[in-house]
Amino acid sequence: MTSVASREPTPACSTAPAADAPTSYILPDLISHCTYPLIYHPDGDLVDQETVDWLEYSCPDLSPKQRKALRGLQAGKFVAYGYHAAPTDRLRIISDYLAYLFHLDNISDGMMARDTELLSHTVMNALWLNEKYRPTERQPSEELNAGKMARDFWARAIPGAGPGTQARFKEAMGLYFEAVNIESKQRDTNAIPDLESYISLRRDTSGCKPCWMLIEYGLGFDLPDFVVEDSIMMALNQYTNDLVAWSNDIYSYNVEQARGGTHNMVIVLMTHHGHTLQSAVDYAGELCRQAIDAFERDRAALPSWGAGIDDMVRRYVLSLEAWIIGSLHWSFMTERYFGKSGEVVKKHRCVELLPPRTPGRS
Repeated sequence: MTSVASREPTPACSTAPAADAPTSYILPDLISHCTYPLIYHPDGDLVDQETVDWLEYSCPDLSPKQRKALRGLQAGKFVAYGYHAAPTDRLRIISDYLAYLFHLDNISDGMMARDTELLSHTVMNALWLNEKYRPTERQPSEELNAGKMARDFWARAIPGAGPGTQARFKEAMGLYFEAVNIESKQRDTNAIPDLESYISLRRDTSGCKPCWMLIEYGLGFDLPDFVVEDSIMMALNQYTNDLVAWSNDIYSYNVEQARGGTHNMVIVLMTHHGHTLQSAVDYAGELCRQAIDAFERDRAALPSWGAGIDDMVRRYVLSLEAWIIGSLHWSFMTERYFGKSGEVVKKHRCVELLPPRTPGRS
């Protein structure tokens, strides 16, 4: 991989002398590199509010701060970009799932490995045994709240999801939890993987793979296995996953470093590969650009399977496009990464480093 030249800071961004620790950094301009249309579902705002209501009702123990963060997340608006062609009733179920996925990410971040394993068994139990809770020796007699929520949205999704979509969704969720468990073990031992190991893990902890199955659900079809397993289709999924994961690492770096998190490409690059903060951000940004370019290159090489399947594939690939451009814009809309300053950061691309959080305080 070729190195990336450092970019000049914008006038709005203060910089420290090279010998001092950095106080800010410049985000790469990924939106300008991505020319896909940004389309918003007409019922996106309504669905976003309904999802917030569902998650607040389903999680009565959320603190006031957690409820505020949920409202600022705007998961439904993310979904309204990524699945803008889905009917409203299906958009709502996908929105509930995505907000739930962020909720799982939040609660698993503070867990030891043994706790994430319990969380995994509970959620997968709900997906595989949806009719009612039937605990194995790995689950408690009373179903955890995370299991009840998974059982709720999955029961609503099943009637409209084809057998292939359902099977692939559950398989992808299993991969997600396997990766989260590995991440938890690394966190328990303060281990930071090298870049190659991190990339392999991050492609599953991103949570994107189950979302690709929900494209099929949202559009109302079930792709044949021979299409899903085609090497070009798999590559397009991976390029989209990579763009979403690497850009998320860039945008979330500030809040993650402030709380002492290490599961982030920027931190991996600085720890093991000799990068400064700015060069690590630039390098990750270049990987994002390469993912977009590779997506464009390989989509032109898609084979033909006949008119009916080709139309499904065309609509599926357009949804991957929507995910790419939607995730980039949504990252500045949500309050998860830049608080209420998202539009300012989006314009100037300067991020002032947050101080480390005091232990014991949120």
